[in-house]
Amino acid sequence: MRAALLPGAGEQPAAFCYQVNGSCPRTVHPLAIQVAIYLACTIGVLITVLGNLFVVFAVSYFKVLHTPTNFLLLSLALADMLLGLLVLPLSTVRSVESCWFFGDFLCRLHTYLDTLFCLTSIFHLCFISIDRHCAICDPLLYPSKVTVRVALRYIVAGWGIPAAYTAFFLYTDVVERGLSQWLEEMPCVGSCQLLFNKFWGWLNFPAFFVPCLVMISLYVKIFVVATRQAQQISALSQSVAGAVKRERKAAKTLGIAVGIYLVCWLPFTVDTLVDSLLNFITPPLVFDIFIWFAYFNSACNPIIYVFSYRWFRKALKLLLSREILSPRSPTIDLYHD
Repeated sequence: MRAALLPGAGEQPAAFCYQVNGSCPRTVHPLAIQVAIYLACTIGVLITVLGNLFVVFAVSYFKVLHTPTNFLLLSLALADMLLGLLVLPLSTVRSVESCWFFGDFLCRLHTYLDTLFCLTSIFHLCFISIDRHCAICDPLLYPSKVTVRVALRYIVAGWGIPAAYTAFFLYTDVVERGLSQWLEEMPCVGSCQLLFNKFWGWLNFPAFFVPCLVMISLYVKIFVVATRQAQQISALSQSVAGAVKRERKAAKTLGIAVGIYLVCWLPFTVDTLVDSLLNFITPPLVFDIFIWFAYFNSACNPIIYVFSYRWFRKALKLLLSREILSPRSPTIDLYHD
């Protein structure tokens, strides 16, 4: 990600990141504003980490939740939790102080983890869309087509492809040797810019846009099929009708999660592409707003589950009570009273 290298609108650089030649200018905010930003970011980090930690715990602990879809949700929550735990604290300092104080090694590692967790999230949402498409559009074959083993393959791909992709660009010299005309030198001391350039902006756009097109097309088909099923549901037996309703509700909930992901990440992704064409003219303050709006998505999924899934609310209630200490608690059926 790009560091804030210039002062925001109406502000003047009052200091430099380091007392050396070529240091980045540092925008010093009033103390009250600094405290307010740190407090807001800390609350966001806590919601992200604790909310997703609970999702990981609930799916791991309660045996009734050991389904292919929920294992994908667990892995997605793990990516979001690690983003909040390992990436957002340093991003908070960088945004408030407008400097990178943690050295080149952590700069590269931070950029790697940031990109890894974000790409992992979109891959998992894409795989979850495929899972929901199979469940709604082919319900009779779904149990045999989408097994736990298949879900684990999706999870390995969802982590492995982003990990290899990001490592290739950040930890090899292939880009520097083959595309040197596209790359810019580090503009000043105290930034953490790395591969944020025209090539990086254009390359990341399809990495975001192509999975989004897949998800949108799948959910459009899911909506059409679910609407048709709703008209036929009265002719089904009560048990079959209940199963269909649960699958439709799960598809609706995860469709909301995908929609929120698109809303949160689209401004940053479009700005990255357009900014690379206009020689990076986006003010740092605006860029920070876009990236934190994207980060905010990692805190959204647990909130969505609270309002949409009864099993999630019941698991949360058990965790906050002494019932969770009972030997029989892992086998509780969260889908029924």
